[in-house]
Amino acid sequence: MEGLLDHSLRDVITQVGGVDRCVSEFIRITDQLLPERVFTRIVPELLNGGRTAAGVPVRPQLLGSDPDCLADNAARLATLGPEGVDLNFGCPAKTVNRHRGGAVLLDEPELVFRIVRAVRRAVPAQLPVSAKMRLGTSDSSRLLANAQAIVDGGADELVVHARTKAHGYRPPAYWEQIAEVRTAVPIPVVANGEVWTAADAERCLAVSGCDAIMLGRGIVADPGLALALRGQRWSGWPALLPLLSRYWQRVALHVEPRHRPGRLKQWLNLLRRRFDAAQAAYESVRTLTTVDQVDAWLLAETEAQRLLYRAATPSQVSSGDGSSRSASQLAR
Repeated sequence: MEGLLDHSLRDVITQVGGVDRCVSEFIRITDQLLPERVFTRIVPELLNGGRTAAGVPVRPQLLGSDPDCLADNAARLATLGPEGVDLNFGCPAKTVNRHRGGAVLLDEPELVFRIVRAVRRAVPAQLPVSAKMRLGTSDSSRLLANAQAIVDGGADELVVHARTKAHGYRPPAYWEQIAEVRTAVPIPVVANGEVWTAADAERCLAVSGCDAIMLGRGIVADPGLALALRGQRWSGWPALLPLLSRYWQRVALHVEPRHRPGRLKQWLNLLRRRFDAAQAAYESVRTLTTVDQVDAWLLAETEAQRLLYRAATPSQVSSGDGSSRSASQLAR
Protein backbone atom coordinates (compact mmCIF):
# COMPACT_ATOMS: atom_id res chain seq x y z
CA MET A 1 0.00 0.00 0.00
CA GLU A 2 2.44 2.58 -1.30
CA GLY A 3 2.01 6.05 0.16
CA LEU A 4 0.15 4.92 3.28
CA LEU A 5 1.25 1.62 4.81
CA ASP A 6 4.93 2.49 5.08
CA HIS A 7 7.32 1.89 7.94
CA SER A 8 5.59 4.52 10.12
CA LEU A 9 2.26 2.73 9.95
CA ARG A 10 3.91 -0.70 10.19
CA ASP A 11 5.42 0.46 13.48
CA VAL A 12 2.03 1.52 14.85
CA ILE A 13 0.03 -1.49 13.67
CA THR A 14 2.55 -4.00 14.99
CA GLN A 15 2.45 -2.23 18.36
CA VAL A 16 -1.18 -3.37 18.64
CA GLY A 17 -0.23 -7.02 18.16
CA GLY A 18 -1.37 -10.17 16.40
CA VAL A 19 0.73 -9.73 13.24
CA ASP A 20 3.20 -12.50 12.35
CA ARG A 21 5.02 -10.75 9.52
CA CYS A 22 4.90 -7.61 7.41
CA VAL A 23 5.73 -7.08 3.75
CA SER A 24 7.07 -3.68 2.78
CA GLU A 25 5.69 -1.41 0.06
CA PHE A 26 7.41 -2.25 -3.22
CA ILE A 27 10.94 -1.19 -4.05
CA ARG A 28 10.97 -0.40 -7.76
CA ILE A 29 13.81 -2.04 -9.71
CA THR A 30 14.44 -0.77 -13.24
CA ASP A 31 17.87 -0.94 -14.84
CA GLN A 32 20.40 -0.36 -12.09
CA LEU A 33 21.78 -1.76 -8.88
CA LEU A 34 20.35 0.33 -6.06
CA PRO A 35 22.60 1.59 -3.26
CA GLU A 36 22.02 0.21 0.21
CA ARG A 37 20.59 3.53 1.37
CA VAL A 38 17.56 3.08 -0.90
CA PHE A 39 16.67 -0.23 0.74
CA THR A 40 17.14 1.14 4.25
CA ARG A 41 15.15 4.29 3.43
CA ILE A 42 12.12 2.31 2.33
CA VAL A 43 12.62 -0.47 4.88
CA PRO A 44 14.43 1.15 7.83
CA GLU A 45 13.63 -1.95 9.84
CA LEU A 46 16.70 -3.43 8.11
CA LEU A 47 18.71 -1.28 10.54
CA ASN A 48 16.91 -3.01 13.42
CA GLY A 49 17.55 -6.64 12.53
CA GLY A 50 14.82 -6.58 9.90
CA ARG A 51 12.09 -6.09 12.52
CA THR A 52 9.71 -3.38 13.66
CA ALA A 53 10.10 -1.88 17.14
CA ALA A 54 7.53 -4.45 18.31
CA GLY A 55 9.75 -7.27 17.03
CA VAL A 56 7.72 -8.24 13.96
CA PRO A 57 9.83 -9.27 10.93
CA VAL A 58 9.49 -7.23 7.74
CA ARG A 59 10.05 -8.82 4.33
CA PRO A 60 11.13 -6.26 1.69
CA GLN A 61 9.28 -6.47 -1.62
CA LEU A 62 10.87 -5.95 -5.04
CA LEU A 63 9.00 -4.92 -8.19
CA GLY A 64 10.33 -5.01 -11.74
CA SER A 65 10.54 -7.02 -14.94
CA ASP A 66 14.28 -7.54 -15.58
CA PRO A 67 15.29 -10.91 -14.08
CA ASP A 68 19.01 -10.14 -13.99
CA CYS A 69 18.58 -6.69 -12.46
CA LEU A 70 16.12 -8.01 -9.90
CA ALA A 71 18.57 -10.77 -9.03
CA ASP A 72 21.44 -8.31 -8.54
CA ASN A 73 19.32 -6.13 -6.27
CA ALA A 74 17.99 -9.12 -4.35
CA ALA A 75 21.59 -10.21 -3.72
CA ARG A 76 22.46 -6.77 -2.36
CA LEU A 77 19.31 -6.71 -0.27
CA ALA A 78 20.23 -10.12 1.19
CA THR A 79 23.44 -8.65 2.63
CA LEU A 80 21.35 -6.29 4.79
CA GLY A 81 19.81 -9.12 6.81
CA PRO A 82 16.14 -9.23 5.77
CA GLU A 83 13.80 -11.98 6.95
CA GLY A 84 13.18 -12.82 3.28
CA VAL A 85 12.61 -11.33 -0.17
CA ASP A 86 9.16 -10.85 -1.70
CA LEU A 87 8.32 -10.31 -5.38
CA ASN A 88 5.41 -8.19 -6.62
CA PHE A 89 3.23 -9.59 -9.39
CA GLY A 90 0.08 -8.01 -8.01
CA CYS A 91 0.15 -4.21 -8.24
CA PRO A 92 -2.70 -3.03 -10.53
CA ALA A 93 -1.62 0.64 -10.76
CA LYS A 94 -1.61 1.90 -14.34
CA THR A 95 1.67 3.78 -13.96
CA VAL A 96 3.41 0.69 -12.61
CA ASN A 97 1.90 -1.56 -15.27
CA ARG A 98 2.89 0.80 -18.10
CA HIS A 99 6.49 0.32 -17.01
CA ARG A 100 6.12 -3.47 -17.00
CA GLY A 101 5.79 -3.99 -13.30
CA GLY A 102 3.25 -5.66 -11.04
CA ALA A 103 0.14 -7.50 -12.27
CA VAL A 104 0.75 -6.86 -15.99
CA LEU A 105 3.52 -9.48 -15.86
CA LEU A 106 0.87 -12.15 -15.33
CA ASP A 107 0.35 -12.09 -19.10
CA GLU A 108 3.82 -13.64 -19.35
CA PRO A 109 4.13 -16.72 -17.10
CA GLU A 110 7.51 -17.55 -18.64
CA LEU A 111 8.88 -14.15 -17.55
CA VAL A 112 7.39 -14.65 -14.08
CA PHE A 113 9.26 -17.95 -13.89
CA ARG A 114 12.56 -16.38 -14.98
CA ILE A 115 12.23 -13.58 -12.43
CA VAL A 116 11.56 -15.93 -9.53
CA ARG A 117 14.30 -18.33 -10.61
CA ALA A 118 16.87 -15.52 -10.98
CA VAL A 119 16.09 -14.09 -7.54
CA ARG A 120 16.02 -17.53 -5.91
CA ARG A 121 19.47 -18.31 -7.31
CA ALA A 122 20.86 -14.90 -6.29
CA VAL A 123 20.11 -15.09 -2.57
CA PRO A 124 21.28 -17.56 0.10
CA ALA A 125 19.40 -20.86 0.13
CA GLN A 126 18.19 -20.31 3.70
CA LEU A 127 16.60 -16.95 2.82
CA PRO A 128 12.87 -17.35 1.98
CA VAL A 129 11.65 -16.03 -1.35
CA SER A 130 7.94 -15.35 -1.64
CA ALA A 131 5.72 -13.82 -4.30
CA LYS A 132 2.37 -12.08 -4.46
CA MET A 133 0.12 -12.33 -7.50
CA ARG A 134 -3.42 -11.57 -8.58
CA LEU A 135 -5.76 -13.93 -10.40
CA GLY A 136 -4.60 -12.48 -13.71
CA THR A 137 -4.83 -9.33 -15.78
CA SER A 138 -8.19 -9.10 -17.56
CA ASP A 139 -9.23 -12.63 -16.57
CA SER A 140 -7.94 -15.65 -14.66
CA SER A 141 -7.16 -17.91 -17.61
CA ARG A 142 -3.43 -17.96 -16.72
CA LEU A 143 -3.98 -18.31 -12.97
CA LEU A 144 -2.54 -21.80 -12.58
CA ALA A 145 0.17 -21.22 -15.17
CA ASN A 146 1.47 -18.26 -13.18
CA ALA A 147 1.19 -20.07 -9.86
CA GLN A 148 3.14 -23.00 -11.30
CA ALA A 149 5.73 -20.63 -12.76
CA ILE A 150 6.29 -19.16 -9.31
CA VAL A 151 6.64 -22.64 -7.80
CA ASP A 152 8.97 -23.84 -10.56
CA GLY A 153 11.08 -20.73 -10.08
CA GLY A 154 11.76 -21.81 -6.51
CA ALA A 155 9.49 -19.63 -4.38
CA ASP A 156 8.83 -20.81 -0.83
CA GLU A 157 5.43 -19.14 -0.42
CA LEU A 158 2.72 -17.61 -2.60
CA VAL A 159 0.20 -14.91 -1.68
CA VAL A 160 -2.83 -14.69 -3.96
CA HIS A 161 -4.96 -11.56 -4.11
CA ALA A 162 -8.36 -12.83 -5.18
CA ARG A 163 -9.03 -10.30 -7.95
CA THR A 164 -7.63 -9.59 -11.40
CA LYS A 165 -5.81 -6.43 -12.39
CA ALA A 166 -8.98 -5.31 -14.16
CA HIS A 167 -11.01 -5.76 -10.95
CA GLY A 168 -8.75 -3.35 -9.08
CA TYR A 169 -10.05 -3.20 -5.53
CA ARG A 170 -13.75 -3.48 -6.33
CA PRO A 171 -15.61 -6.10 -4.28
CA PRO A 172 -16.12 -8.95 -4.26
CA ALA A 173 -12.94 -10.98 -3.94
CA TYR A 174 -13.06 -14.40 -5.60
CA TRP A 175 -11.67 -16.55 -2.79
CA GLU A 176 -12.83 -19.76 -4.47
CA GLN A 177 -10.18 -19.22 -7.16
CA ILE A 178 -7.49 -19.17 -4.49
CA ALA A 179 -8.68 -22.69 -3.63
CA GLU A 180 -7.76 -23.78 -7.16
CA VAL A 181 -4.21 -22.58 -6.57
CA ARG A 182 -4.10 -24.09 -3.10
CA THR A 183 -4.87 -27.56 -4.44
CA ALA A 184 -2.54 -27.25 -7.43
CA VAL A 185 0.76 -26.21 -5.84
CA PRO A 186 2.91 -27.79 -3.09
CA ILE A 187 4.03 -24.58 -1.36
CA PRO A 188 2.09 -22.62 1.30
CA VAL A 189 -0.58 -20.34 -0.21
CA VAL A 190 -1.78 -17.23 1.65
CA ALA A 191 -5.18 -15.70 0.89
CA ASN A 192 -5.62 -11.96 0.38
CA GLY A 193 -8.39 -9.61 -0.61
CA GLU A 194 -11.53 -8.04 0.91
CA VAL A 195 -10.96 -9.17 4.51
CA TRP A 196 -12.30 -6.40 6.72
CA THR A 197 -13.59 -8.33 9.74
CA ALA A 198 -12.96 -11.54 11.66
CA ALA A 199 -16.10 -12.96 10.03
CA ASP A 200 -14.68 -12.16 6.59
CA ALA A 201 -11.47 -13.96 7.56
CA GLU A 202 -13.36 -17.07 8.65
CA ARG A 203 -15.23 -17.20 5.34
CA CYS A 204 -12.06 -16.53 3.35
CA LEU A 205 -10.20 -19.38 5.04
CA ALA A 206 -13.12 -21.74 4.59
CA VAL A 207 -13.61 -20.94 0.91
CA SER A 208 -9.93 -20.71 -0.06
CA GLY A 209 -8.74 -23.69 1.95
CA CYS A 210 -5.78 -21.63 3.17
CA ASP A 211 -4.61 -21.46 6.76
CA ALA A 212 -3.10 -17.96 6.58
CA ILE A 213 -4.32 -14.54 5.50
CA MET A 214 -2.56 -11.39 4.41
CA LEU A 215 -4.33 -8.24 5.59
CA GLY A 216 -4.11 -4.97 3.69
CA ARG A 217 -6.68 -2.21 3.90
CA GLY A 218 -8.58 -4.21 6.51
CA ILE A 219 -5.91 -3.87 9.17
CA VAL A 220 -5.33 -0.21 8.31
CA ALA A 221 -9.03 0.39 8.93
CA ASP A 222 -8.97 -1.71 12.11
CA PRO A 223 -5.50 -2.10 13.68
CA GLY A 224 -6.99 -4.63 16.10
CA LEU A 225 -8.12 -6.96 13.30
CA ALA A 226 -5.17 -9.36 13.62
CA LEU A 227 -5.93 -9.72 17.34
CA ALA A 228 -9.59 -10.33 16.56
CA LEU A 229 -8.62 -13.16 14.21
CA ARG A 230 -6.87 -14.75 17.19
CA GLY A 231 -9.94 -14.34 19.37
CA GLN A 232 -8.40 -11.54 21.40
CA ARG A 233 -10.05 -8.26 22.33
CA TRP A 234 -8.68 -4.78 21.88
CA SER A 235 -9.97 -1.58 23.44
CA GLY A 236 -10.36 0.15 20.11
CA TRP A 237 -10.53 3.92 19.75
CA PRO A 238 -9.30 4.84 23.27
CA ALA A 239 -6.15 2.78 22.61
CA LEU A 240 -5.86 4.07 19.06
CA LEU A 241 -5.61 7.77 19.93
CA PRO A 242 -2.07 7.46 21.40
CA LEU A 243 -1.10 5.48 18.30
CA LEU A 244 -2.33 8.32 16.08
CA SER A 245 0.08 10.56 17.97
CA ARG A 246 2.90 8.02 17.57
CA TYR A 247 2.19 7.77 13.85
CA TRP A 248 2.19 11.56 13.51
CA GLN A 249 5.55 11.81 15.28
CA ARG A 250 7.09 9.15 13.05
CA VAL A 251 5.73 10.72 9.86
CA ALA A 252 7.46 13.95 10.87
CA LEU A 253 10.82 12.18 10.58
CA HIS A 254 10.58 11.49 6.85
CA VAL A 255 7.69 13.38 5.24
CA GLU A 256 7.79 17.02 4.18
CA PRO A 257 5.65 19.26 6.43
CA ARG A 258 3.21 20.17 3.64
CA HIS A 259 2.43 16.47 3.03
CA ARG A 260 2.12 15.34 6.66
CA PRO A 261 -1.53 16.34 7.27
CA GLY A 262 -2.50 14.35 4.17
CA ARG A 263 -0.96 11.20 5.62
CA LEU A 264 -3.04 11.48 8.79
CA LYS A 265 -6.18 12.22 6.78
CA GLN A 266 -5.57 9.10 4.65
CA TRP A 267 -5.44 6.90 7.70
CA LEU A 268 -8.43 8.50 9.41
CA ASN A 269 -10.41 8.12 6.20
CA LEU A 270 -9.98 4.34 6.42
CA LEU A 271 -10.39 4.21 10.19
CA ARG A 272 -13.88 5.67 9.94
CA ARG A 273 -15.01 2.43 8.29
CA ARG A 274 -14.57 0.80 11.69
CA PHE A 275 -14.80 3.49 14.37
CA ASP A 276 -17.61 6.02 14.85
CA ALA A 277 -15.19 8.34 16.65
CA ALA A 278 -12.92 8.31 13.62
CA GLN A 279 -15.68 9.93 11.56
CA ALA A 280 -15.74 12.95 13.86
CA ALA A 281 -11.96 13.02 13.96
CA TYR A 282 -11.77 12.93 10.16
CA GLU A 283 -14.24 15.80 9.85
CA SER A 284 -12.14 17.82 12.31
CA VAL A 285 -8.88 17.15 10.49
CA ARG A 286 -10.17 17.25 6.92
CA THR A 287 -9.73 21.01 6.53
CA LEU A 288 -6.42 21.30 8.41
CA THR A 289 -3.44 22.08 6.21
CA THR A 290 -0.49 22.81 8.51
CA VAL A 291 1.57 20.84 10.98
CA ASP A 292 0.76 23.33 13.77
CA GLN A 293 -2.97 22.87 13.22
CA VAL A 294 -2.70 19.09 13.45
CA ASP A 295 -0.45 19.34 16.52
CA ALA A 296 -3.10 21.48 18.23
CA TRP A 297 -5.89 19.07 17.28
CA LEU A 298 -4.00 16.04 18.62
CA LEU A 299 -3.21 17.86 21.85
CA ALA A 300 -6.88 18.77 22.32
CA GLU A 301 -8.04 15.22 21.53
CA THR A 302 -5.54 13.72 23.95
CA GLU A 303 -6.60 16.09 26.73
CA ALA A 304 -10.29 15.37 26.06
CA GLN A 305 -9.62 11.63 26.30
CA ARG A 306 -7.69 12.12 29.55
CA LEU A 307 -10.56 14.08 31.08
CA LEU A 308 -13.06 11.48 29.91
CA TYR A 309 -11.04 8.73 31.56
CA ARG A 310 -10.76 10.71 34.82
CA ALA A 311 -14.52 11.33 34.80
CA ALA A 312 -15.01 7.56 34.94
CA THR A 313 -13.15 7.73 38.32
CA PRO A 314 -9.81 6.03 38.99
CA SER A 315 -11.31 3.28 41.15
CA GLN A 316 -14.72 1.69 40.75
CA VAL A 317 -17.84 2.95 39.02
CA SER A 318 -21.35 1.60 39.05
CA SER A 319 -22.36 -0.32 35.97
CA GLY A 320 -26.04 0.41 36.53
CA ASP A 321 -26.92 -3.24 37.06
CA GLY A 322 -25.86 -3.60 40.67
CA SER A 323 -22.31 -4.71 39.80
CA SER A 324 -19.18 -2.63 39.44
CA ARG A 325 -16.42 -2.46 36.89
CA SER A 326 -13.16 -0.61 36.69
CA ALA A 327 -12.70 2.36 34.37
CA SER A 328 -10.41 0.29 32.18
CA GLN A 329 -13.10 -2.32 31.77
CA LEU A 330 -15.63 0.34 30.82
CA ALA A 331 -13.24 1.62 28.17
CA ARG A 332 -13.44 -1.75 26.47
